[in-house]
Amino acid sequence: MNTTRTHAARRAAAAVIAAGLLVGGLAACAPAADDNASDEPIPAEGTDDGTTLTLWTRAPIERQAKLLVDAYNESHENQVELTVVPNDDYVAKVGAAAGSGGLPDLFAADIVYVPNWAQQGLFQDMSEQIDALDFKDEINPGHLSAGTVDGAEYVLPFALDLSMLFWNKELFAEAGLDPEKAPATLEEFAEAAMAVQALNKPDTYGTATGLNCGGCLVFTWFPSIWASGDEVMSDDGTESLLDGDSAQAVYDTWAELQDAGAILPSSTDEAGPTWTAAFSEGKVGVMPFPATLLPSLEFDAGVAGIPGVDGGASTFVGGDGIGISKDSKKSAQAWNFLNWMMSEDAQVEVLAKDGNAVSRGDLADNEYAAADPRLVTINEVAAQGDTPVALNFQQAFNAPGSPWLTLVRNAVLNGDDSVPADNEEITAILSQ
Repeated sequence: MNTTRTHAARRAAAAVIAAGLLVGGLAACAPAADDNASDEPIPAEGTDDGTTLTLWTRAPIERQAKLLVDAYNESHENQVELTVVPNDDYVAKVGAAAGSGGLPDLFAADIVYVPNWAQQGLFQDMSEQIDALDFKDEINPGHLSAGTVDGAEYVLPFALDLSMLFWNKELFAEAGLDPEKAPATLEEFAEAAMAVQALNKPDTYGTATGLNCGGCLVFTWFPSIWASGDEVMSDDGTESLLDGDSAQAVYDTWAELQDAGAILPSSTDEAGPTWTAAFSEGKVGVMPFPATLLPSLEFDAGVAGIPGVDGGASTFVGGDGIGISKDSKKSAQAWNFLNWMMSEDAQVEVLAKDGNAVSRGDLADNEYAAADPRLVTINEVAAQGDTPVALNFQQAFNAPGSPWLTLVRNAVLNGDDSVPADNEEITAILSQ
């Protein structure tokens, strides 16, 4: 037994339980949002007076968080103390702190948690400050939407993590494919994976994924449905639409690749920790892959949007949003950090310079992106992507043993004709 994975699964399950208990815990013992906030109006750019601020983030975006915090601390009187929390422990840590009134001044959250946490009052309302930004319309709409409850805005994008189609150009060339041409349809993606598999190179496979990782699968499969013109959920996030024709085509494609032996074998049980490793090592031909890992690749990779059944392109606009916690008494200083974070200096000279996607559409075509056409592609596709919003998203999709995982494993691994019934089980969770 893989004890590390088992322990991680137990921590993740505990985190889901903690997230579910947050509503009752907060109602019982925590102050409402803004109870700790100062009644003094917040200046447009916030206050920079040498205050020490605390900020929590989860480990997957540690690199971006450190870049932003270090740059802010070097250029401001305020100083931000950053705490990086292991991903599996983050929800439980936030839940405990929220119930005891001990949240930091600022904290980031996986964008799929944001709707629930915003509704529960973990963040202070920043509507007035966000609405006053002259570039508000350029801020990534998926993240803003996820952090908006009843018209009130609670978060800004902290770090974008986009799913894109990546391919190994060297393997494409060896397989007789055009290394400069992206697969434009779901069928072309499958054909490319099969071509690489046909090379019969040791320890090299056509594609890879995480078939026991609900978060990996929504991140990489939902975009094909969107690119096909369909939706994955109802607008209010209470009904699953994952039994449609486009969704079925996605399941069928991956089932065919599985039957052909073109998927990395360890993908079957991959629960998330190493789902990108084989591609990063040059052992996978083509796969949907996180754009944030582009700077770490040591070989020439092509990058494009994830294609739909008959074309088009989309991406899952994931990553983390960030807001001022309900417990902070330093709202003006915390806003100073957030206001700077959205500035051109931070977005371009800190994030883009490091090869990251920016959170503002008007800054997508910047000097650093222009130096690498792949970054331009990533920024352009970001505007075509989506961020699904549902209060019970975690339980329905990301949690170990979620009904979404059941649907995928039945359709792809077991050959069961149970998609309609499994889809209803997802709806049952979303509608709670």
